[in-house]
Parts: sequence; C-alpha cells; structure tokens
Amino acid sequence: MKKRTRLTHKKELAHSDSHKKYLLGVKKNKLKIIIWQAAILVAFIGAWELLTRTGFVDSFLFSSPTRVLRMMRTLLVQQIFRHIGITLLECILGFAVSTVLGAVIAIVLWWSQRARKVLEPYLVILNALPKVALGPMIIVWVGIGMSAIITMTILICIVVTIISVLHGFLALDSGKILLMQSMGASKLQILIKLILPGSLPNIMSALKVNIGLAWVGTIMGEFLVSRAGLGYLIVYGGQVFRMDLVVTSIVILCVLAGLMYLGVAIVERKLSKRYKVQ
Repeated sequence: MKKRTRLTHKKELAHSDSHKKYLLGVKKNKLKIIIWQAAILVAFIGAWELLTRTGFVDSFLFSSPTRVLRMMRTLLVQQIFRHIGITLLECILGFAVSTVLGAVIAIVLWWSQRARKVLEPYLVILNALPKVALGPMIIVWVGIGMSAIITMTILICIVVTIISVLHGFLALDSGKILLMQSMGASKLQILIKLILPGSLPNIMSALKVNIGLAWVGTIMGEFLVSRAGLGYLIVYGGQVFRMDLVVTSIVILCVLAGLMYLGVAIVERKLSKRYKVQ
C-alpha cells in the first residue's frame, strides 16, 4: 500500500513538473514574440529616421520620426485631443452600432431559413458595393456632421458583421443541434446554450475585422464632411502640403486602432476562459 502511494506521489510530482515546464515554455514563447514585435517596430523607426537623415528619402514628402515628434508637441498646444476625441467617438459609435445590429440581423437570418435564402444574394451585392459611392446620398439623408460619418461607418461594417456571424452560426456541428432538439430544447434554448457560445471565435474574429473597417469608415466619412477630427487633419495637411501633419495623424490613428484591437483581444481572452473555448 505504501509502495503504491509512493508511486502515485511520484507520478503526480512528475506530472506537476512537466506542467510547470509547459507553462514556462508558453511564457517564454510569448515573451519572444513581444520582443520580436518591439524589435521590428524599433528597426522600422530607426531605418525611417536614418534614411531621411542621409537623404535617401525626402523628409518633406515622407516626414521622419523626429519631425513627427515635433509635430505632436505642436498639436498638443493646438487642441489635438479634441480632434482625437471626435474621431474616436465616431469610430466607437459606428463600431458598436454595426456590431450589435449586425449580430441581431444574423440571429434573425439563422432563425428563419427562408429569410436567409431570400436575402443572401442582396448581402453579397451590398458587401461588394463601394460604400464611398453612397457618400453624397448619406449627406442628403442625414446631413453634414457626425451623423453622416457614423452612418458611413455603419454601412461599411454591418454587412461584414452579418456575413461573418451568420457563417459562424451555420458552421456549428448539426449533430449537436439535432441532439438538443431530440432532448426537447426550443430554438431559443439552442441559440443561447449552443449557437452563441459555440460561435464565439467567429464573433470575436468579426469584431477584430470590424475594428479596421470602422476606422476606414470613420476616416472616409471625415474626408467627405468633417470639420474636425484626424481625418480632417489629414485632408488639411495634404491641401497645404504639410506632410508632417498627415503622417502624425496617421501615426495617432495606428495607435488608437491598436488600442481598440487590444481591448477586443482582452475581451476575447476572458470570454474564452469563461466558456472554455479553444
């Protein structure tokens, strides 16, 4: 009996040691990835600065990291946070509305097979339609201002959301659905207990795609009608040939988009742990 206990204890220790080594390896791998990402960014900035200082790249046309920093200091005095706040608000509102509304429409299309078959060709056509072509009509419909920009963002994001989420719903194992139906589950119970949790990876992927599309829609809308915001600064900088202003605004957009992506990734990680999604 004592020998068996000792053997069991040794096996548990070995399993515990191997698990610790595995976790340590995962942490080291994550650290290596972060180091490589930082190294690539530093190398890019360094090469950009070096090329502009040596004259291989015209700093007037492509700016430089040092000129971007000087422009940021200048913009801090010129209410840059006001422009950032306006653009960020427009992007977040368009992103949120398109995500929620697109998910609801996807649920409706999953619920009704007839509606899905009728509307599917129109979704494909709307997805292929260049939304910027609707710009003049949007201005007439909702007027000039933030509402037009948010509408543009919603139109760009919502169709992609519907298609992505609906694809996730339909890709689930039909055997699991039949099993729940055989146990007397209603369609609502199947949706809540199986479809939504099982489609979490597709939903999060749709959110990640929507981040980029939301910024595209926001900046595109600001190009058309805005009098403030980062898109407005880009247009203004291009008109007066201030490339430092254009590049600085683009850098700020990259930082904001990265922060939004990081936020979605954190939410995805927490939901994955909660629902144990692989």
